[in-house]
Amino acid sequence: MIRKTQRTESLPLVAVEMGSSGVRAMAAKRMENNVFHILGVEESEKFPSIEKGNIIQSGNVGYMIAEVLKKLANRIGVENLPTAFVPVGGSPTMIAAVQSKRDNVHSTRITKAQLSDMEKECYDKINAKYPEYAVIGVVPAYFLLDDQEYCYDDLASETQRGTLIEGHYTAFVTKKEVAEKIDKSFDQAMRSIEQSFVRADALLSAFAQEDGFEVLQDGCAVIDFGAQTTTLSIYKGTEYLAHKVVTQGGYNITTLLSQQGISLASAEKLKCGYGYASAEYVEKDLHIRLKATEEIGGELQITSVEIADLIESKLKEILVPILEQIDKHKDRIKTLYITGGASMLCGLDAYMQSLTGINTLYGAHDALVGRDTEEQYLSPRYSSLVGTLLLGASYRDTHKGELVKPPKLVDKFKVAAITLFSNE
Repeated sequence: MIRKTQRTESLPLVAVEMGSSGVRAMAAKRMENNVFHILGVEESEKFPSIEKGNIIQSGNVGYMIAEVLKKLANRIGVENLPTAFVPVGGSPTMIAAVQSKRDNVHSTRITKAQLSDMEKECYDKINAKYPEYAVIGVVPAYFLLDDQEYCYDDLASETQRGTLIEGHYTAFVTKKEVAEKIDKSFDQAMRSIEQSFVRADALLSAFAQEDGFEVLQDGCAVIDFGAQTTTLSIYKGTEYLAHKVVTQGGYNITTLLSQQGISLASAEKLKCGYGYASAEYVEKDLHIRLKATEEIGGELQITSVEIADLIESKLKEILVPILEQIDKHKDRIKTLYITGGASMLCGLDAYMQSLTGINTLYGAHDALVGRDTEEQYLSPRYSSLVGTLLLGASYRDTHKGELVKPPKLVDKFKVAAITLFSNE
């Protein structure tokens, strides 16, 4: 049970990610220089949880959230983990430009409270303009203070003064039902969301911390290869230039391989163990024997080159709209990052570089975790969780002294009880 006096800063930083195959949670402690000591990671894959970015059954997802947070609490030796930071992405997610202005009449100091109020106004504007959508997050792009440009950090220091301030933001929105199902899943887990962040922003924050913030100034793109979605985000300076979600991913490659007469489980092992982005990168053409499905019976034989040809055919299909967006902004992109659980195909970095002509790297978050971190947690599949911890730590810095939010379901129970026993 949540104690009324429990404050968020007394708890470990926790990130919870909901993917197509299940729920994953990471707990960490922030050390010096925004380096995190990972306390533990827990996963649950009891139920298929998300289909193309949409939660299928919030009750099942809620069960898995409660399960991973209970296991994580036991692992790290705390009584309870009542709250978490959550990265949100997938389909359908869109971006929209939004502005907010303040005329102070006289030159005054720009405060964090004023910036926070401007950001809230942006939420309200987007909610009013797109009532069928919910705002995942509003990311500051740049500010004009008496016609001079500033970034958010310069103004948030509370040392700048001015009369007319104009804020330019990028709002990430998703269908309202998606946001509602996320909230409902946490309600049913009897946990609260301390704050949600845009998954693309969490990834970008992690990679910039690793490679230096000049990658943001020079312009970069991130392709997040998920199981059922592939997402492109293009960023330069302080602005998101494009955001595209394709409702196909690694699972579609697995399905194609299974159509050769093998089970989905065998196809997944084949992809992970022998998968190349293109036959061009196959070093040795192995002949692999596999058990066929019961309908076919017996064994099948397939070569490494044949597997690579199948994978490349699906990759080309998935990447068509992604490459179109990259081509539109090519002169503003210096680095292309690839990440996500489905990004580990052999040669994928070289393949993407050959298609785009842009220097391509695997997104890394090594600089954000301590040297004692287990090697498995350096995998790209954990980058969004580590990036979420980074944003979560920054959020706590500006929200010190806050009490842990009770699950919204608790408030609903209170309202229901008051209504039931009221004489009104």
